[in-house]
Amino acid sequence: MRFSRMKTVLCVGLTAVGLLAQSALAAEYPHKTVKLVTHSSPGGGTDVFLRELVKHLSPIMGVNFAVENVRGGAGAKAVAYLANSPADGSVFYGTTPSYINTSLLSKPEKTYQDLDPVVNLFQDPQIVFVRADSPYKNLKEVVEDAKKRPNQVRVAVSTPGSLDRQVMEQLKAETGTEMTIITHDGGGDVMLSVLNGTANVGIGEVAELRGQIDAGKIRLITTYTNQRLKQFPDVPTAKEQGINLVVRKFRGIAGPKGLPRDVVSAWENSIQKVLESPDFKAWYEKDALVPDYMNQEEYKKFTAEFAEGQKDFFQKYGITTD
Repeated sequence: MRFSRMKTVLCVGLTAVGLLAQSALAAEYPHKTVKLVTHSSPGGGTDVFLRELVKHLSPIMGVNFAVENVRGGAGAKAVAYLANSPADGSVFYGTTPSYINTSLLSKPEKTYQDLDPVVNLFQDPQIVFVRADSPYKNLKEVVEDAKKRPNQVRVAVSTPGSLDRQVMEQLKAETGTEMTIITHDGGGDVMLSVLNGTANVGIGEVAELRGQIDAGKIRLITTYTNQRLKQFPDVPTAKEQGINLVVRKFRGIAGPKGLPRDVVSAWENSIQKVLESPDFKAWYEKDALVPDYMNQEEYKKFTAEFAEGQKDFFQKYGITTD
């Protein structure tokens, strides 16, 4: 009996120690409230991504998150906001290729080099979509129409420095067509332009379009992926239609330059955990996001290599923001 009681006390004690240790780990993060900034408009891809992420990340990190939309300058204002913020773990930025492209194309005062990559989470497939009543059934039909009617096909993309805009410039060069490209502050505005008829075609991601896809208001006609998305097996890739375009769009987190190592480690550990969270996993798999975790060292290398690749691309196609 005495041994049994001692065993029970010991188990309770160990459990208490474990709970205290977890509390201590949560308390180690230097801030209870953390701001996540995006250049995207409300409803845009990064806005949706960050707002969903924080629901699952908050209990893991023991932090309250606030998402803030800092719009303007094709992302330049958001980058400047971060670059001028304290490097203490209180504010971060949702990264996409846009923050690199804008830095390279418009030469703002603060660029991607003034931020520290922290972690990457996903690759986000790019898709081509139209309004449900559109006559276009695939990208090949869009191209054929553009050849017959130069500059009459209107394509909605997000910011001037966005990957969507880049892809459209590449599409025009690859197919020998001329289309009118309409830029916006984010994916939510792109979707509205397609829905209200301002644009005939839009470029975006599944997460920002999910509500309208489910409601039958828009229709996907092409993916810029190597293989068809398992979530949309009837939607052909551009490659299947004889258009050699595959796009790799990343989604991650960056912060002000000079973040402390303990802050970075907290993010690295927590992001790995949240990617394994069943509820979060159900969300990102439904919206075709592909997990692609990179720690800070890996993400810094990736970012530098991506930027060099973009410089070469812009020179090859003569792309500017004008």
